Amino acid sequence: MLKRAFVAADPGRIRLRFAARAVLGIGLAVALCGAVGHSLPGAITGGLAALLALFTVTDATVRGQAVTTALLPVVGLPVLALAAALHDAPVARDLAFLAVVGAGVYARRWGPRGHSLGVFAFMTLFAAQFLHTVPRMLPELYVAVLLSLGAAATVRFGVWCYERRLPAPVAVPAPTGGTGLARITTRQAVQATAGAAFALGVGQLLSDQRWYWAVGATWWVFVATTSRGETVVRGFRRFLGTVLGIVLGFLVAVPLHHHAVAAAVIVAISVFGIFYTAHVSYTWMMLAVTVMASMLYGLLGVLDPALLALRVAETAVGSLGAVLAVLLLLPVTTHSVTEAWVERALRCVHACTAEAAARLGGDTSADPAPRVAELEHILGRVRLSLSPLVHPLSLMKARKGRARQVLALLDECAREVRGLASVAADPEASHDVRLAAACQRVEAAVESLTAPAPNGGVAVPPAVDVEHPVLAHVHALERALAELAVPLRRA
Repeated sequence: MLKRAFVAADPGRIRLRFAARAVLGIGLAVALCGAVGHSLPGAITGGLAALLALFTVTDATVRGQAVTTALLPVVGLPVLALAAALHDAPVARDLAFLAVVGAGVYARRWGPRGHSLGVFAFMTLFAAQFLHTVPRMLPELYVAVLLSLGAAATVRFGVWCYERRLPAPVAVPAPTGGTGLARITTRQAVQATAGAAFALGVGQLLSDQRWYWAVGATWWVFVATTSRGETVVRGFRRFLGTVLGIVLGFLVAVPLHHHAVAAAVIVAISVFGIFYTAHVSYTWMMLAVTVMASMLYGLLGVLDPALLALRVAETAVGSLGAVLAVLLLLPVTTHSVTEAWVERALRCVHACTAEAAARLGGDTSADPAPRVAELEHILGRVRLSLSPLVHPLSLMKARKGRARQVLALLDECAREVRGLASVAADPEASHDVRLAAACQRVEAAVESLTAPAPNGGVAVPPAVDVEHPVLAHVHALERALAELAVPLRRA
């Protein structure tokens, strides 16, 4: 797990730049809040706003990211006012919390922008509980949010917009049909609201001051998951990351939180860790979040070992609420989600092959590169959907073995497709008449694998001249597709 988080491949050093830019943007936001004389709660609110703007805004284009960033205060400031107005009305406050949870998850149906706005609304409400926001604090907090979002936007779109030099990312819609995104977001909105209600009730029994930790745990378990298996695994990872973060907090945050410079350095390191590990290890990301939260509580003067222990308990309650909700209420099975994403991956493999063949045949408008990028995104979703089956604690050994085999063979398909696209991009590459027949066999293999019922498996490809680079890649692709027939038919 440690190796995966910090030694994982980072093509183009995207994760490194993502994390370094976050430290710069959030640092600038907090510095500006301090320069205009804001209190510590104001600086924390501004820093959180900048963090969310840099972390959650994931539109496919830079222009889209800028629009979403500009819309964040449209949802955040009214929610902040609502939280302040309901500070002394517990029942209304609790109902508002549940409403924001449901609406925030439901907003995922509108893609990355809906997701970003939903997260920002929820986290604004969460921060208001964290800081005990009351109406008299609103003017300062409003200025802090707007100032910090401006600072984050300046860094992201002006000072260090590395996305402008990257190929445009491919937007990958969810599979259509019975597990389409619209239906899943409706189910998850209901599940998240029910799980949050459980977390809120039990969390308040543990603490009438820090109950929102449990609701926050439920919320973040639901983010970026689709099936019940994904949600259960994410809940476990959140709890594990929190426990590890608490242990580190005892060693670092408790003895150093009185030292402002040391605390600032640790917070900066934690921010870097959050962004750098987010896409490879949710456990390590949560460790960094927990250490950062511990330091912030220390700066607010309320940190002690009992508080850290309470955070573990509240996180456990929130994770349990999410798990119970997905297991008992409108469950979406791991198998149905995985099947849909695997089918998308296979069809994309065929599309990549067809584009490459057309390019080699002289069609200058054909370009397999965008399809290769799309395949990488789809494979990321396949890995996420299969994560419950390949998790070390999974007890289903047979299904774990088949899931690992599917992942390995799909990765092999992706390697061959990348190689094929690379050859097709070479203007000196030659066309071979045997390529058309090979592409037809790839299409037939994909159709066989995605058929609703078994039809005898996939034919083993004939021997070819492996000295020919194009045919070598296609032949290896055919072989991987033929081998996929076994685990997919038994899944």
